[in-house]
Amino acid sequence: MKHAKIFRRLIGLALAGALLLPLAGPGVVTESSAVTQAEIDALKGDANALASQKKDLQNQLKAVQADKNEAMARKELLERQINVIQEEIDNISRQIAMYDQLIAEKEEELALAQAEEEAQFALFCRRMRAMEEQGEISYWSILFSSSDFSELLDNYMMIEEIIEYDNQVIDDLVALQEKTAADKAELEQAQTEQEKAKAQQVAARNEVKAQEAEVDKIIDQIKDQEDELKAMEAELTKAANALDAQIKAKEREYAAQIVNVPSESGFLWPLAANLNTLSSLYGGRKDPINGRSSNHTGIDIPAARGTPIYAAKSGVVTTSVYGSGSYWSYGNFVLISHKDGTSTLYAHMSSRNVKEGQTVRQGDVVGYVGTTGRSTGNHLHFEVRVNGKRTDPLNYFKDKALYFRSGGKTKPIW
Repeated sequence: MKHAKIFRRLIGLALAGALLLPLAGPGVVTESSAVTQAEIDALKGDANALASQKKDLQNQLKAVQADKNEAMARKELLERQINVIQEEIDNISRQIAMYDQLIAEKEEELALAQAEEEAQFALFCRRMRAMEEQGEISYWSILFSSSDFSELLDNYMMIEEIIEYDNQVIDDLVALQEKTAADKAELEQAQTEQEKAKAQQVAARNEVKAQEAEVDKIIDQIKDQEDELKAMEAELTKAANALDAQIKAKEREYAAQIVNVPSESGFLWPLAANLNTLSSLYGGRKDPINGRSSNHTGIDIPAARGTPIYAAKSGVVTTSVYGSGSYWSYGNFVLISHKDGTSTLYAHMSSRNVKEGQTVRQGDVVGYVGTTGRSTGNHLHFEVRVNGKRTDPLNYFKDKALYFRSGGKTKPIW
């Protein structure tokens, strides 16, 4: 009788096991994304602040738009707008990159959720087939197979667990279906937002082109005004003098970093080798065509807008800004301090490619040729300082074939 009781109990357990099938169904997995929507929203907040700056500049521009005597002021405001729009473009680029990562993560999450949903649905179908085949009579047979009240309670609890499991199978399936739908919606939302960002970036780039065309018109108005050109040279000298104190302060600030960047013995020509014709010489050097000396703080090398500008020596970027106040004459400019006590300045850039505190190597692209600041044509304004004092940059390129062009004539410098 004892062996028969154990045998009946084993049969009941086997039947229950057949009804339960795999008890370890897939669970609902929720993983946090490496990129969050909150991070993207923070970038959008920065973009809103830039839009506010741009609007303020537009209002200032309207105030001087009709005054022909305010051509240089209009140029400055347009350039400031261009810089703000460029920041907007950079901000949107970061948003797009974040959306790329977010979309990839959402696609992975969706694929996982769909796989889990399919597995759960397969389990649900097996349970439905098992219930259909067995019917409620199977539960009664388990109960009736009990030999005593204690076994009856055990079997009842086992059946209750089976029913709870079946309910859990359905609940998990519903939860996975909801997660799949949510993941799909989030993916589609991210894709939509990215497309909006791409459209905004295209519009911003078109706006930059329009603003640059407006700057070119202003340059055409003033480039033949001799008094304006003299004023520009005077303003550049004033800016250079004002910058001297800042250079010393910045070099003290970054001293520990500067001494750790090896400095080459010679200077690299800051533009492509074939761009070797100057339009303006360093103050004190006589013009080889008309014999006059200028009061220029560096040398000017004409080149097309967007031409890469190279670091003449390895060092640390101690300034990278669009000049304001007394420094506006430089427009977008970069200053690099070198270990040997020299520093090089690159001005009138259309855009900068480095940030303050960044270490650069000789030949790295630090920016691109433009005509920002007090400038009436695309060129690089290049300065060299030794222990804080300006010196003629040509002293470091005596082995290079260089030319000077003025009044439609071109002559070799050496």
